[in-house]
Amino acid sequence: MPTLFDPIQVGNLHLANRIVMASLTRNRAPDAIPTPLMAEYYAQRASAGLLITEATAISQQGQGYADVPGLYGTEQLDGWRRVTESVHDAGGKIVVQLWHVGRVSHSELQPGGAPPVAPSAITAKTKTVLIRNGVPIFVDTSEPRALNADELPGIVHTYQAAARNAVETAGFDGVEIHGANGYLLDQFLKNGSNQRTDDYGGSIVNRARLLLEVVRAVTGAVGGGRTGIRLSPVTPANDAYDADPQPLFDYVIQKLATLNLAYIHIIEGATGGPRELPDRPFDYAALKATYRTAGGKAAWMVNNGYDKALAEQAVADGTDLVAFGKLFIANPDLVERLRRNAPLNKPDPATFYGGGAKGYTDYPLLYK
Repeated sequence: MPTLFDPIQVGNLHLANRIVMASLTRNRAPDAIPTPLMAEYYAQRASAGLLITEATAISQQGQGYADVPGLYGTEQLDGWRRVTESVHDAGGKIVVQLWHVGRVSHSELQPGGAPPVAPSAITAKTKTVLIRNGVPIFVDTSEPRALNADELPGIVHTYQAAARNAVETAGFDGVEIHGANGYLLDQFLKNGSNQRTDDYGGSIVNRARLLLEVVRAVTGAVGGGRTGIRLSPVTPANDAYDADPQPLFDYVIQKLATLNLAYIHIIEGATGGPRELPDRPFDYAALKATYRTAGGKAAWMVNNGYDKALAEQAVADGTDLVAFGKLFIANPDLVERLRRNAPLNKPDPATFYGGGAKGYTDYPLLYK
């Protein structure tokens, strides 16, 4: 029976263990350019079987928070190249999370101060982050405009170009498509944010269309074996809601089963919150069974509130990969700490977003 610490083949990637560092937004990339400090941060955590970067915008239109990195400029790709080289030198594997925030943005972050874009002109009841005098502040998102149907092929192409640049230029081992947490692709999926009446709204088939077009384009650029996708069926993050998520995600997962992806990354419950939501029941075991019945062979990754005991049980029950988020913030050597049942450092929430090395690269290691 496999354990949390056993190696595994995930698509084209051979991983040293089944522990994944989940995507964690840290707001330390001024002008959307990854820094040498970020290279140090990721290299410190390279003992994870797989590192998933912080969400990274595929275009300026896709930006939703101050000082988050991008993939759409030469300096950004050069910065990420330093990161991937540092991780590879430390023996790790790293994929970049491809991100378009959609309506979860502010006009100050958009090209020319334009409104953010969305499936429908419905403002998200959530906050984003701006930087004022070097200090991050939370502000309401701006009212978005609805995307025209003739704009959607361009967005699909931008995802594809970002994936190709990530692998061929920046040196990433693969990409993860961010289809979760109330961002653009999730906004199209869920009827709480998608009120369209064209081919991208209304029925489940129509609402899933953009996500599936993006996945096909990305896999066409870098291969299914280097592509993962993140989904969050019921999280309320960023005002995400669907009235009937089980059939929606059953349909999505059946379609993904045909695309030979490296992994499926599922957030169980509320992102960063409760694993069970009584008002939003969802059968994750049935979702996985639907995927396998449809012929899907990708590694199955679970995420949200896992500790060692829960993770070990998940692997014993047939889960392939377990993603840890906040534990990796304060414990760059989390794999070794879990292996040895060693005490864990506690993260400092005051340093989560923005700043420098403090609360980022200065957490103590078990062994120096």
